[in-house]
Amino acid sequence: MLKLLVLIVAILIFAILVAFLIAPNEKRDCSSFAGLMYAHRGLHEPGIPENSMAAFRRARDAGYGVELDVQYTADGKIVVFHDANLMRMCGVEKKVSDCRYDELCQYGLKGTAEKIPLFEEVLKTLNDVPLICEIKNHNGNSNDKLCSETYDLLKEYKGIYCIESFSPFLVRWFRVNHPEVVRGQLSCSMKKEKENIVTRLALSQLLINVISRPDFIAYRHQDCKQPGFVLCRLFKPLLVGWTARGIAEQESAWKTFDSVIFEKYEDANPVE
Repeated sequence: MLKLLVLIVAILIFAILVAFLIAPNEKRDCSSFAGLMYAHRGLHEPGIPENSMAAFRRARDAGYGVELDVQYTADGKIVVFHDANLMRMCGVEKKVSDCRYDELCQYGLKGTAEKIPLFEEVLKTLNDVPLICEIKNHNGNSNDKLCSETYDLLKEYKGIYCIESFSPFLVRWFRVNHPEVVRGQLSCSMKKEKENIVTRLALSQLLINVISRPDFIAYRHQDCKQPGFVLCRLFKPLLVGWTARGIAEQESAWKTFDSVIFEKYEDANPVE
């Protein structure tokens, strides 16, 4: 009987600890971000590269929200670009963080005339489009300067916006310094990531929510049966599914998520 009682107490303590770790922020009204479709890195297709001014104009004109990525150049310019390296998009074996912005302007995106845009230029073009801004951790998992300067640009934006990141420390910066900004924790199953098993477990099961206390969870829609995500749903945060490619995936994602980040076309080799 004593052993059973100890077991029950241990299970209760474990359950309370897990709930404490994965709990999102105290629920607040995020309804303005719900029910929307966000074009993943703009509304891109062959000939119109991702995270390009052309892709952002197309998304704006089509009436979609936009999801995009920001990071620093070597000279401290905030640019909109996903990868840490230029190879996939520009065919150059260099890191974005090692290049000055004037050097980046020499490279076309996917062989087009489109260039890597400055974040401030994109914001002016989008005007008042609903925006999800992902802060990349290529410049470090706790880059306060990037967060601060990103906020300085976003606070002048005419439309509704929120921020998200895979790094709970970048999200935490907004929790501490600008809690009025709606913030999201990005995650997925992490099966293909290179981090150690403890980091993968903490990220995939949203145990890092204790650091970021996000208002919404942005989760890869195919991974929505992960235990941590299922448990976090009990707290009823806003749920944003990424990245639904093609009609079938979009329809599937809407069954679980409140908003969906999408691409119009299916991609046999997607880059998340």
